[in-house]
Amino acid sequence: MEQEIRDRYNDSILRQAMQRFGIEADKIKLLDGFESYLYEFEKTGGSFILRIGHSRRRSPDLIRGEVDWINFLAAGGAGVAKAVTSAHGNLVEAIPDAKDGQFLATAFVKAKGSNPWDNGWWREELFVEYGRLLGKMHRLAQTYIVSNLAWQRPIWDAPNMLQVEKMLPASDTIVRSKYRTLMAHLQTLPTNRNAYGMIHQDAHSGNFFVDENGQITLFDFDDCVYGHFAYDIAMALFYAVTNHKDADTFAPQFWQPFWQGYCQENSLDNKWLHEIPRFLKLREIDLYAVIHRSFDVDNLTDSWVAAFMNGRFDRIANDVPYVNTDFLLR
Repeated sequence: MEQEIRDRYNDSILRQAMQRFGIEADKIKLLDGFESYLYEFEKTGGSFILRIGHSRRRSPDLIRGEVDWINFLAAGGAGVAKAVTSAHGNLVEAIPDAKDGQFLATAFVKAKGSNPWDNGWWREELFVEYGRLLGKMHRLAQTYIVSNLAWQRPIWDAPNMLQVEKMLPASDTIVRSKYRTLMAHLQTLPTNRNAYGMIHQDAHSGNFFVDENGQITLFDFDDCVYGHFAYDIAMALFYAVTNHKDADTFAPQFWQPFWQGYCQENSLDNKWLHEIPRFLKLREIDLYAVIHRSFDVDNLTDSWVAAFMNGRFDRIANDVPYVNTDFLLR
């Protein structure tokens, strides 16, 4: 989160958000948030999440587009954390700050269950459900029309969405060149409706909970864009194998049930499987750039980040596949 946003936030903003969503002072608690302030609160009917972001990062209309998409998916039977209205019937409440911006409050039904790594659900049975969820979302995306054109989310390669080159060190000419070559190919891919539409873009296991029955509820749609379904699929595979002690062995073990589940809900031409290695490489370079922006790469103390960055430059520079994907077309 930008320091400027932190500086503008105060208890008055929170109190106004609570008032607008009818939240009692003893029924709310702060959670960890990265780009927004997150709170859990209780009301009649269950547990909910309050998210307070800022217009410096997302405009009110972009957030309206996000919740419009989420609630369309929920209405279609997808396992997503539905957005709920305020006391005034609004899905997004704008609260002016002391300067020229607004804090934007939205609320969602809290996902049932917990992280699959914490409750023992990270196994084959869940991978099938994981694939089914993404497949259903992609099937629904083919009929989605945003409720208001002003709310339309960006396309994946809009100039303001492509920040990799800005985040890379100026001296990192090799990775920059690899990125440009990769993008030159990906931007030629067709955008027909059965392979391209609204996608989550970050549907990894840290962004969903699993209940006691193995049902998944996906959340955090903040990065949703119009993009290729194959990119959404690649993200699931990317994070499933990242920092795994034996990624090449685990990848097909994850993929086979995941793809089985996906195909139960949506039909995607197998030719798109040839693009998954490239979309994996795109996320690899993107994450590499984000880490350069956000960390001192010569003094990494975060174990996950350090493990990811170990040998990463050489792998990108030498076109080493993110993971062996020979299994994709078996």
